[in-house]
Amino acid sequence: MENLIISFKVVAPLLILMLLGAFLLRIHIFDTATVKKMNGAVFRVFLPVLIFNNIYNSSIDDVKNITTALYIVVIVITMFLFSMLYVVLTEKDNKKRGVMVQGICRSNFVIFGLPICMSVCGGGVMGKVAVAVAIVVPVLNIFAVLSLEIFRGGKPNIKKILKGIITNPLIIASIIGIIVLVSGIKLPSIIENAVSDISKIATPLALVLLGASVNFCTVRGNLKQLITVIAGKLIVMPLVGFTIAAMLGIRGSDMALLIAAFASPTAVSSYPMAIEMGGDGDLAAQIVAFSTAICIITVFMWVFILKQLGLI
Repeated sequence: MENLIISFKVVAPLLILMLLGAFLLRIHIFDTATVKKMNGAVFRVFLPVLIFNNIYNSSIDDVKNITTALYIVVIVITMFLFSMLYVVLTEKDNKKRGVMVQGICRSNFVIFGLPICMSVCGGGVMGKVAVAVAIVVPVLNIFAVLSLEIFRGGKPNIKKILKGIITNPLIIASIIGIIVLVSGIKLPSIIENAVSDISKIATPLALVLLGASVNFCTVRGNLKQLITVIAGKLIVMPLVGFTIAAMLGIRGSDMALLIAAFASPTAVSSYPMAIEMGGDGDLAAQIVAFSTAICIITVFMWVFILKQLGLI
């Protein structure tokens, strides 16, 4: 019951912010055009600053062993390849294909997963968390961009795909963050404070806009895709990741870190990215909203199972 309460306390504020966005749209404080423009600002400014700030405030010196972070990367790449194959065989709409792959593979690692990890293991896991964020977040962003670029329409253009990856604000922010972290560069306190303040805006604003963007009228038309993505994200990916990890002898705080990487819902930033890159915005918003709500149950289930097996 304690683990369920922890999960609920993490997820409830996210759901409240999404409901606020839906309410603001309903009373016409927001309109569709405003939400679209604000999503562009979130994707190009606020989320990149959030990612940079998270990496900048990490400390690689805390942990020398990056095995767990590299394991997460391997599982993400494997799921990406299988997801790509699956959507090619089962989904005809290119706008939905890229969004589905991103929905399955891209976790809300920083915003949702880390609080769960901290709740399970306490502050002693922060060193591993810092390294994982610095390594995993850029990889998640790269493969999210790749999935959307490949299915933009027409024949895949390698040059265009590479350009889309290189110029993506989230990836640029991740690379700059890693460079600054590794080089040990310290920003002036004024800039640090400004970056920190801007980063605090990103998640609440992204969630409010997400709530204003969810189109429940189209849920029935996307029901098959929603079920597939949510099952893949919250059940299949954790099952594969945890099972192989247990066989490899991963235990304790390392296994708790995998909860953050594999069992958390689809990243909030996947919605504005899908909009900016020509994906199905309705489906992307629905995936984030429903995976966030349903993960209250699935995270509890995974924490309970792993505790029962003595793996965390």
